[in-house]
Amino acid sequence: MSTDTPRGDGALRRTALACLYLLIIAATLWVLGQVVTRLMIVVAPVAVALMVAALLSPGVSLLVRRRVPKGLATAIVLLVGIGAIGGLVWFMVATLVAGLPDLATQLDESYRQLRGWLTNGPLGLTGQQLDSAMAEGQSWFTRNRSAIASGAFGVLSTAGTLLAGFVLVVFLLIFFLHGGDRMWRGVTSPLPRRHRDRVHRAGVRAFTDLTAYVRVTMVVALIDAVGIGLGLWITGVPLVLPLSALVFLGAFVPIVGAFVTGLVAVLVALVSQGPLIALIVIGIVVLVQQLEGNVFEPLLVSKSVKLHPVAVILAVAVGVELAGIVGALFAVPLLATTRSVYLTLREREPDHDARPDTQPSGASGPG
Repeated sequence: MSTDTPRGDGALRRTALACLYLLIIAATLWVLGQVVTRLMIVVAPVAVALMVAALLSPGVSLLVRRRVPKGLATAIVLLVGIGAIGGLVWFMVATLVAGLPDLATQLDESYRQLRGWLTNGPLGLTGQQLDSAMAEGQSWFTRNRSAIASGAFGVLSTAGTLLAGFVLVVFLLIFFLHGGDRMWRGVTSPLPRRHRDRVHRAGVRAFTDLTAYVRVTMVVALIDAVGIGLGLWITGVPLVLPLSALVFLGAFVPIVGAFVTGLVAVLVALVSQGPLIALIVIGIVVLVQQLEGNVFEPLLVSKSVKLHPVAVILAVAVGVELAGIVGALFAVPLLATTRSVYLTLREREPDHDARPDTQPSGASGPG
């Protein structure tokens, strides 16, 4: 009896201590999330610059190995990268604007067909009932017009900061591509020497995994866009090019993005070609997703950056809750890099961890 009580007290003490640690971690994460949310106008450009740098840095390294000066290599890769991204955005917007009149005509025809099916089909609705439903929709829009307008002006005010954000991204990208390794060494140099090397390796490994993640995501997005785009072209769905570009951009949100943008293609097929073609497009979207997830992605994704689908879904959900679309875009890369840092920091170093007393007393300064 007397020997069981201390054991019970020890277990209770350990449980209470573990709960305290969890509360401290949760409070720290909450405060960090609040700070990041308040500083999103700065955090988002930094995150974009890091992802673009991860995508373009292999090009800079390739040119440097070909004996091109690093400054010139950075300028070439930066100009080509910005030109490609800007060209994609311009192409998407231009083709979408050019196809809107035809889509509006098809929507009007689809509405007439739907109205005829609702009145003459099995539902047996009358024209008066449909007009009443339309009137209720217009009334709802009138009641919520101020909220919709304020949301639109909020988007416009956010769009007004895009130029400043773009300039900041380019500014950061230049330094990340040209001297990112020196910048990271400068960040880690104040750390004690026995921890500095491990933290440095953690950062290098995180950036390497981020590079692999962005590269694989680009390839997977291209597969989704080409596969779904070919299906839309074969079935005669309009706006093939802008819908393919939308699928490509949506694929940067893993699992969820390509499926959601594929549903947009299904809706366009429904209003333009009818329910049969829409069902065929659904089958195409599902088929492309299965090929991507079960055939191509296992061949492209290494074990170092492979994440469980449950972890991906939860990360995207948390990102959407905290920061909307921006959070959904950066949640999975953040999870992948955090995992890399954690795995590196928990590795044992025999030279330092097994014999800590062999370190000189003055080894805490920068090397």
